[in-house]
Amino acid sequence: MMKTALVFGGTRFFGKHLVKGLLEQGVDVTIATRGQTQDEYGDRVRRLIVDRGNKESILAAVGDHSYDVVFDNICYSSNEAQIAVEVFAGKVGRYVFTSTLSVYGLSEEPHGEADYDGRQEPIKWGNATDFTYNEGKRQAEAVFFQHATFPVVAPRFPVVLGVDDYTKRLNLHVERVQEGLPIGMPYPESRQGFINSSEAGKFLLWCATADIEGPVNAAASGTVTLREMMQWVEEAVGKQASIVPDTAPEVRSPFGLPGSYYMNLEKAERAGYEFSKLEEWLPQLIRELL
Repeated sequence: MMKTALVFGGTRFFGKHLVKGLLEQGVDVTIATRGQTQDEYGDRVRRLIVDRGNKESILAAVGDHSYDVVFDNICYSSNEAQIAVEVFAGKVGRYVFTSTLSVYGLSEEPHGEADYDGRQEPIKWGNATDFTYNEGKRQAEAVFFQHATFPVVAPRFPVVLGVDDYTKRLNLHVERVQEGLPIGMPYPESRQGFINSSEAGKFLLWCATADIEGPVNAAASGTVTLREMMQWVEEAVGKQASIVPDTAPEVRSPFGLPGSYYMNLEKAERAGYEFSKLEEWLPQLIRELL
């Protein structure tokens, strides 16, 4: 049973959905942030001001406190993972580290968790600025699965979408079609998976108490090609999209990969999680962005 939780990165996007879910379950929640983003939780949460990349900062903030579960949405390197391994040894019942589809390579077949095994990965030490996003997450997984003395679950998310997506990735597609501007896609038949921000928060919450450990893929059920996604945008906007080959960065779709990128969800489904259906919410989200 989870009574206490610490959340790194709980002030925006899917982290907010996670914190709200924890509070609804009556969990005693502490959020750890840099203190630069206002939150809406009032006196319902405790707050720690930390530098995620500084061990002494986290040690000073956490002190002698222990937690049933720690959720870490902002770990991007081997050094940051090692800090967590050392700080929370003997202080946490379970660690939920938010990982990513990006630990895998492009493939026309769905990736299973075994396609990347952090337990076998040679560890390269460094900070987030020393790695690409995908390599930083790979290295963080390697440290957690090789060095942690506590149970670790690593949900691997694809691109997370929602009206609260501060990156505005999906908005870009809608806006360019609205304005009659081209959008660059080198491979419109690329098949991809996505997850809604509310479901990402819900899945993290599920990972805290589910009978599951190690890496676990998480995405909406079903996939979509970029061409199909753009058809949904066209229907919502009422205009035809101008899809062009990959060009300048300002024209290129952030989803415009040269191959497919999606995951097998059987591990989570066998453990009892039922994912939403992509085709039921993505077209609706596109309409909401209008």
